[in-house]
Amino acid sequence: MRVGYALPRRGLPAAASLRRWVEAALRGARRRRPAAIDLRIVGAAEGRALNRRYRGRDYATNVLSFPAELPAGVDLPLLGDLVICAPVVAREAAAQGKPPAHHWAHLAVHGTLHLLGYDHARPAEAARMEALERRILAGLGIPDPYAPR
Repeated sequence: MRVGYALPRRGLPAAASLRRWVEAALRGARRRRPAAIDLRIVGAAEGRALNRRYRGRDYATNVLSFPAELPAGVDLPLLGDLVICAPVVAREAAAQGKPPAHHWAHLAVHGTLHLLGYDHARPAEAARMEALERRILAGLGIPDPYAPR
């Protein structure tokens, strides 16, 4: 896994923490094959531009997942790219009364599960994905991110 920072690292999780959270998601989803993921931490302007371009939504969002689209017959461990918008994470953690590290971990896990094909567009899919997130985060000592505060 490669981690890139598009803004100063002060106050942001270390690459080692991000790797640990992504690896926990891969283990929790029972991914046994090697996996390559690029994770980029961005500011609000880049987060907004990416969300607008790829999702048609003109605002910065917390995490974007870009699953790899490899040509048929190409067998590489590349799962895709994750983009996490630092100012959005900070704002959400404060608004939800969560430690920032817990919210960062949740979004790293959430984005990784999207790369593995999990989704939350339908209620049954959301319930399945959220249950898996809760289990993975509990294994990291992080409380249920969906519990009312």
